Amino acid sequence: MTKKTIPVLAALFVIFLLQPGCTMVPISSEANQASPVVKQLVKTSQSWNGDFLPAYPQGKPEITILRITIPAGTKLHTHSHPVINAGVLLSGQLTVVTTDGKTLHLKAGDPIVEVVNTPHYGMNEGKVPAEIVVFYAGVVDTPITVVEP
Repeated sequence: MTKKTIPVLAALFVIFLLQPGCTMVPISSEANQASPVVKQLVKTSQSWNGDFLPAYPQGKPEITILRITIPAGTKLHTHSHPVINAGVLLSGQLTVVTTDGKTLHLKAGDPIVEVVNTPHYGMNEGKVPAEIVVFYAGVVDTPITVVEP
């Protein structure tokens, strides 16, 4: 950059700033002064039914994140998960039942650490769809859900 270029660039910058609608926002605005809020929803070594979580499977790690919508009045097929998974119910309500009769009722905002290798089903007994985001910690080429026969 030459000595003649700097005044030209400064002049162009001033012209830019004088354009209608051009505003400068300071980096230290109030919005940037707010502190983040962190709320731990769950931290555990056990699934919701009290069983201890298994060791992570060997292999190349693979994370899967699903957003699942369960219509009102729907009962899911009995299934199991061979990998650790956890989620948060975003809206609606959801009941999870293991085949041995243990039951968990979730409402919007509730977290769940799902049972692993335990047959169970979910049902939405509410009047609105239940929406849940679930995170699965698996390995490549391993299913995250197995539907029971």
